[in-house]
Amino acid sequence: MRILLVEDDQLLAQGLIVALERLHYRVEHCLSGKQALQAAQSSSFDVMILDLGLPDGLALPVIRTLRASQQALPILVLTAWDHLETKIEALDAGADDYVLKPCDVREIEARLRVILRRHQQRHQDILVSHELLLDIQRHSCTFQDKPVHLTSREFLLLKELMLHQGKIVSKQHLEEINTGWNSDNEGNSLEVHIHNIRKKTATYVIKTIRGFGYTLKNHDEN
Repeated sequence: MRILLVEDDQLLAQGLIVALERLHYRVEHCLSGKQALQAAQSSSFDVMILDLGLPDGLALPVIRTLRASQQALPILVLTAWDHLETKIEALDAGADDYVLKPCDVREIEARLRVILRRHQQRHQDILVSHELLLDIQRHSCTFQDKPVHLTSREFLLLKELMLHQGKIVSKQHLEEINTGWNSDNEGNSLEVHIHNIRKKTATYVIKTIRGFGYTLKNHDEN
């Protein structure tokens, strides 16, 4: 899981990073609301942990901007501001949960799990992209109404691309997903898996954006 931590207290941030990485989370850190928006809009994260008191102003506009752009990134507010009005305002702006400092990292992780469960339940069990259909519950795939037999890594990579239709998914992000699997029976090369998905479906299904990553492509596109 990839977490975007937005916290200007370097000491606290470093402590959280160490604790979360020990729990096998990957944490990217930024210090301001501006950096948070740039990161969230240019890369893929599973959840954001957001401090409200940031150097460039209150973080509530960050939440509102993401929600206004239909960004569904789950947001856990982590702050020392113990005011009911602020909490209500943050939740109304689109935050998913609100935790007061100081708190145990175990509580943070528990709340992250709850947020992610709720978020995942909002996703459809069946993903559709033009001629592709992915049934997440049954772990099955069809292309042009014909069954496609995908390996576990191929299925996960294709699912990630379908969940981000219309966006470029970075090569780094896909590589992190790919190498996160502990199977000894499959190669570790992202390019090999992408090649195999194309071979099992069609060459136009996944488009390479050189220097950036990959995106799904409709065969009607030029």
